[in-house]
Amino acid sequence: MKTLVLAVLNIVLLLAMPAVALSQQSLISDPEIYEKKHFQEQCKTAEFADGFIIRQDINNDGLIDAVVNEGQLTCDGQKGPQCNDDGCTYNFYLQVAEGGYFMIATAQIYGYDFVQRFGNMVLAMKMHPRFCDRTEGDPCIVTARVRGTKFVTISKK
Repeated sequence: MKTLVLAVLNIVLLLAMPAVALSQQSLISDPEIYEKKHFQEQCKTAEFADGFIIRQDINNDGLIDAVVNEGQLTCDGQKGPQCNDDGCTYNFYLQVAEGGYFMIATAQIYGYDFVQRFGNMVLAMKMHPRFCDRTEGDPCIVTARVRGTKFVTISKK
């Protein structure tokens, strides 16, 4: 009986452990260093404009987070090599109180504004019109608030 209980417990742990392992992400010390190193390894010549990284509190917790705009990268003479009709890649990193950062989201957008809505700062992301169920016209504006470690969509226009 004791062996059966241990066997069942081991099976439960084996099934649960991959989910736990996947849910945790390693912290990085600084997204700017991390991202620049990545592109310096990918490109023969990587140049970063001033807007490559923006540091601001995006989740209203008082800690300064980081947003990387890959459109401000020039890789081997090509500006924004990942940019296309959907915009450029933006990587959003949250800082944690224990020290370090982790990536919360990656989005292909035209840009964003950080605005106050209902007393909280939110991201108003300019996206391809299809994200608002349109085929053409002005960019879609998706307003999102970061709650905990998730983007929560407030509105789409």
